[in-house]
Amino acid sequence: MKKSPLLKYILWSTVAFLVIICFFRHDNLIRWIRAGFTIRRQEKQIEWYHKEISALDKQIEAMSTNRDTLELYAREHFLFAEPGDDVYLIPDDTK
Repeated sequence: MKKSPLLKYILWSTVAFLVIICFFRHDNLIRWIRAGFTIRRQEKQIEWYHKEISALDKQIEAMSTNRDTLELYAREHFLFAEPGDDVYLIPDDTK
């Protein structure tokens, strides 16, 4: 059985059409794949920010209801001290 020239023409035309559609148009397949990766990365960032916000909300709640927690935070982050306390500053070399 011999392949007809029309069948070859249809096959190559279809392949050429698919290549043009998938790779050379403005909204091509490569852009769709990149957009998918970008969306997944941004969804992970959104999830991380939600967790961070939740942790900060818990910290704010603890500070507004418990004076000891607020005092501990002020001492650690702002180097507050009561009169007569000895304060030791240790340099942080990781920054």
